[in-house]
Amino acid sequence: MTSLTGKTGIIFKRELAAYFSTPLAYVFIVIFLVMNGIATFDLGGFFIRGQADLQPFFSFHPWLYLFMIPALAMGLWADERKSGTIELLMTLPINLRDAVLGKFLAAWMLSGIALLLTFPVWITVNYLGDPDNGVILAAYIGSWLMAGGFLAIGSCMSAMTRNAVIAFILTVAICFAFVASGSAIVLNAFSGWAPDVLINAIAGLSFLTHFDAISKGVLDIRDMLFFAAVIAAWLTASAIVIEIKKAN
Repeated sequence: MTSLTGKTGIIFKRELAAYFSTPLAYVFIVIFLVMNGIATFDLGGFFIRGQADLQPFFSFHPWLYLFMIPALAMGLWADERKSGTIELLMTLPINLRDAVLGKFLAAWMLSGIALLLTFPVWITVNYLGDPDNGVILAAYIGSWLMAGGFLAIGSCMSAMTRNAVIAFILTVAICFAFVASGSAIVLNAFSGWAPDVLINAIAGLSFLTHFDAISKGVLDIRDMLFFAAVIAAWLTASAIVIEIKKAN
C-alpha cells in the first residue's frame, strides 16, 4: 500500500480537510451519533436488558451503515464528475491508484472518527457493570472494517455515474444484498433444496456473518481477510470504472 506520506497521503489530507471545511463531516457525525443512541438505548433496550455488554449497540451497525455510509460515499466521484474537477484531478502528477485510495481513506477515516466518538457508550457500560472489553474492542474493529467494505462499494458506484442520488441508491441496493445474504430469511429460503455448499457460500458473502463473528470477540483472520478482500476488490473496480469513463 502506498505510504500516506506520499501521493496517496496528499489526496487523503486534501479530502479529509475538505470534509471538515464544510458542514458535511459535522452533519454526518451528529446524525451517526444520534441514530446510534436511538438504536442502542431505545430500540436495543440497553438499560432494561440487565447485561454488561454492547450487543444492542453493535447489532444495529450493519443496518445503520446501510444508509449512512452510502450517503457519505455517493459524492466521492459523482461530484467530481458532475463538476468537471475529475479531469483536473487526473492531470495532476498522481496515478489513479493514489487518487482512489486517498479519497477512500479520507472517507474511511471520517467514519472511524464518528465511530470513535461513541466512546461514552463504552464508558457507560463499564460504569454500570464489568464487561469483556476485549470483545468490545474486537467489535469496534469489526465495525470499522465493515464500514470500509460499504464505503468501497460506494466508491465504485459513485465512479459509475455523475448523479450522486443514483450512486446512493445503487450502493444501498448492493450493500443490502451483502448484508441480507447472511440473514435467516434468505438462508431459510435455500435450506431444504439447495446443497449445503451453496448455502455456506451465500452465508460466506454476508457482512452479517463475518461481523457477527468478530463482534463476539473472535478476531479470526478469515473474517478480517474477507473485509480486506471486499475493500481491495471494489477499490480496484473503482479504478477500472474511472479509467474506462476517462477513455470514453
